[in-house]
Amino acid sequence: MKTSDFYYDLPEDRIAQHPASPRDSARLLVYDRTTKQTEHHIFRDLPQYLKKGDVLVINNTRVLPARILGKKIDTGACIEFLLHKRRTLTDWEVLARPVKRLKVGTTVCFSDTLSANVLAVKEEGLVEVRFAYIGVFESELAKVGEMPLPPYIKEKLVDGEQYQTVYAKQEGSSAAPTAGLHFTPELLQVVKNMGVEVAEVLLHVGLGTFRPVKVDEITEHKMHSEYYEISAQTCDIINRAKKEGRRVIAVGTTSVRVLESAASEAGILAPTCGETSIFIYPPYTFKIVDALITNFHLPESTLIMLVSAFCGREETLRVYNEAVKSGYRFFSFGDACFFL
Repeated sequence: MKTSDFYYDLPEDRIAQHPASPRDSARLLVYDRTTKQTEHHIFRDLPQYLKKGDVLVINNTRVLPARILGKKIDTGACIEFLLHKRRTLTDWEVLARPVKRLKVGTTVCFSDTLSANVLAVKEEGLVEVRFAYIGVFESELAKVGEMPLPPYIKEKLVDGEQYQTVYAKQEGSSAAPTAGLHFTPELLQVVKNMGVEVAEVLLHVGLGTFRPVKVDEITEHKMHSEYYEISAQTCDIINRAKKEGRRVIAVGTTSVRVLESAASEAGILAPTCGETSIFIYPPYTFKIVDALITNFHLPESTLIMLVSAFCGREETLRVYNEAVKSGYRFFSFGDACFFL
């Protein structure tokens, strides 16, 4: 398949610039893969489509204030880092801009107590750096870092917590698992009271999720790896549900990627952690996921390819075009869809 096979036309005014408030007031498009019918709701109506015994799988990653602005100490030139992947307590892989100003040995200063020395300059703007700081790195980062909003969001965030899910726990992401932004504590409690089990996984969102596809043939696209974890408790919950014929509903494409990375060919999960570079595109046989809650994704992205693997490419594009005509808000702060 060609990357262009996953293109759809989106007017710029459909790109959401701020999150829905309250979170669960976002719109929800519901698509039934069996009947090929769509319905239009509000996200807080989600429980109408859930039932006792369902398992809702959420990604509990927390976004770092990963965008930091500094200056080269030798020239004063401005440099931007986006933290991508932690290697050790001090060493990180970062996305640097402009990378052409950096070479091995360059020092970039972010504050009086935080700086970084370049260890290696890699491909695609990636740089290996070693941070020097006084005290705790996370505390220093919190002083200078900003939420790493995607470039298509032009408005400033009033509160950084707007770009965190209400169940975010483990810091490490360079972007939010945005399908989860629609949940409130109250809505989650309603779901649990129904007898729906909520299981947690972890995937630290990085370049693998949001890096654009720059090749014509999608099979030639190389996914960057991202760290993930799935616990014994979560595996037990999901394995039991699959054995009993109950639905496993992934909240977000990141949860899908964890489940499908950890699954055996027989569809059995085992607790594990490590790096995944799984790239899901049509045709693909899902081993674990029965339903998917997600946002509307960028044209020609790996995320719309994953959704197309779940629903079929033509149907996915048809649903997306219907959403455009119906005035849905798109991308990270946009509305949601539930693929049954």
